[in-house]
Amino acid sequence: MSDGPVVTRFAPSPTGRLHLGHAVSAIRAHDYARERGGRFLLRIEDIDGTRSRPEFVAGILEDLAWLGLRWDSLVFQSERLATYDVALETLKALGLVYPCFCTRAEIAASASAPQGDVGPVYPGMCRHLSADEVAARAHLAHCWRLDMAKAVAITGVLAWHDAIAGTVVADPLAQGDVVLARKDAPASYHLAVTLDDAAQGVTDVVRGVDLFAATDVHRVLQALLGLPVPTYHHHPLVVDAAGRRLAKRDGALSLAEMRAAGEDGVALAARVRGGVIAAVSRC
Repeated sequence: MSDGPVVTRFAPSPTGRLHLGHAVSAIRAHDYARERGGRFLLRIEDIDGTRSRPEFVAGILEDLAWLGLRWDSLVFQSERLATYDVALETLKALGLVYPCFCTRAEIAASASAPQGDVGPVYPGMCRHLSADEVAARAHLAHCWRLDMAKAVAITGVLAWHDAIAGTVVADPLAQGDVVLARKDAPASYHLAVTLDDAAQGVTDVVRGVDLFAATDVHRVLQALLGLPVPTYHHHPLVVDAAGRRLAKRDGALSLAEMRAAGEDGVALAARVRGGVIAAVSRC
């Protein structure tokens, strides 16, 4: 935790248009910084090459301006690929990561894959491949996973602070050997977000409670890479009438659609601040 100026961020992926759930996170992060004389940063997490689109970047900027939000700096993850490579090589040198050649279908089909907070926990099928076996498969697409048991053996027991939940003792083993570099992207969410927050001097991470358990993984990476630990603020999610978190696939209206329907963005932000919000769906 830092004693300096407060720095928060909003870090959307340009893979679709923002909806009300995004607006809540952005407004909370923006206001937390502004109320304390701090800085609010915008980071575009655009390293998903198969889904990121320039038009969605433009849409993010348009939506945030419509809500009346202003940011102090704008950073693109695609400009930071070398940083992710260096961190991954550091972890390789420590013997803490290994290549994984498994497909999602193979992992899902494994009877030994328990369900974690963000999906099936990897059952470790590639963890103990020999050097010869790895060399024989090196031409195949693969990701890089963190050997969580080895990592925890180095870091020991870790904790982090959430503004709502208080002190949280991390349980990263429950998340299994998470992916740090994907087959189709140079870094996973876990690695990129941890490095980016540290590089940008983020003191307070404001995000949805759906990422609460992921913070245990980020705390391990912070310890391994010697990075500062921000304070976390995991807020409740905006849900629809059926209690489901907002998602485009479930018919949640985008902010652009709300704007086209005549909604006033600044007035919407005021309702969010007052706790008067309701999810809107096409259904």
